Amino acid sequence: MLELDCGLEFDPARSEDFFLGLPPRPAVCLIEPRAENAEPFLIRTQDLRRRLQRLLGPRDVESKRLNLREFARGVRYRLTGSRLEQTLTYYQHARQFFPNRYSKMMRMRPPAVLKVSLRNAYPRCFVTRRIPVDEAGLPTAGAYYGPFASRRSAQAFAERALDFFKVRRCQIKIRRDPSFPGCIYSEMKMCLAPCFAGCSKEEYHAEVQRLVQFLDTSGGSLRATIEQERERASEELDFERAAAVHKRIEKLDDALRAKPELARRIQDLDAVILQRAAEDQTIAVYAVRGGRLAEPCFVRFAEIAGQPRSAEHIFRDYLEPAAAEVPLGTGDLGEHLWLVARWYYSNPREGEIFYREKDWPYRRILRACSRLLAPKAGRTDSSGSAGPTKSD
Repeated sequence: MLELDCGLEFDPARSEDFFLGLPPRPAVCLIEPRAENAEPFLIRTQDLRRRLQRLLGPRDVESKRLNLREFARGVRYRLTGSRLEQTLTYYQHARQFFPNRYSKMMRMRPPAVLKVSLRNAYPRCFVTRRIPVDEAGLPTAGAYYGPFASRRSAQAFAERALDFFKVRRCQIKIRRDPSFPGCIYSEMKMCLAPCFAGCSKEEYHAEVQRLVQFLDTSGGSLRATIEQERERASEELDFERAAAVHKRIEKLDDALRAKPELARRIQDLDAVILQRAAEDQTIAVYAVRGGRLAEPCFVRFAEIAGQPRSAEHIFRDYLEPAAAEVPLGTGDLGEHLWLVARWYYSNPREGEIFYREKDWPYRRILRACSRLLAPKAGRTDSSGSAGPTKSD
């Protein structure tokens, strides 16, 4: 847990000394009450000194602004070096002190994901915000892909992707009734039409597996199949068919451009987020394992020169499989996906993210650390675009 590791007692008679002892920097702060039965007051701010001067300064009897001067006994706070660190710190402490209303305090809403409902007799792909999990915390009742920036963006990608498959898009209960008239997708030969027994159950499930494989590989499985078809057409000198197949590849590439890099099967969402920390020459490292944020690791480069371990060894100790046995942060999967998505889709997005494929790209991670520790004018985000960084 990201602890509130600094604190000061508050005495209204010596408030000027109190305010001078506060740094004018971004922080998460807990204002502790004098009364034993009162709830504390949790805030996040970009300027701790200025915010507390407003809350704990002398009361203006003509103002309706909130004043906690008589309420406060002291403060505990944590300086934060990035939007992600501030949001995660606030989340952890809001969950601890206000378990019944922390989600409303943060305006949390699970991000949109695509679900292929594999438990259904005739599965379909649709957008949802609900991800049920089992006792181990793994998604159940289907395959989930995301998170997306919004329901609209998830739906737009799904519609384009489903054009390559004959999986149903309707929400009706399938009865396999030959007298059923079907829908427009079956008339356009864009669905295998299980509703009026237009296919066998085995044929339909084979098509669903093609869709799942497509989503699992971010379109790679379908692209490889279409490219093989184009090569065969070229070898047979059927250039008209090869040109038509090539247009399908272009259509596929256009559909895949609507899928953000972050969106993938939730169980396979293994990544590492790098952020500049509040300490000098320090990088905050946030592992994402199966869509959940792990407790961060702080790599202090100023101290590494005098240590026997290199920076890469520190990253390996934190990211390798043995480290995955360390319990993850508290909170449900939807909340963690919200935290990750909120950072990833922010604009501008500060910091960088790298994904685990077969292994972690340690050299790229270390180069990214150098970029983040460089002066602000030289920093770039993970998309390669230059620009200033700022906190939330």
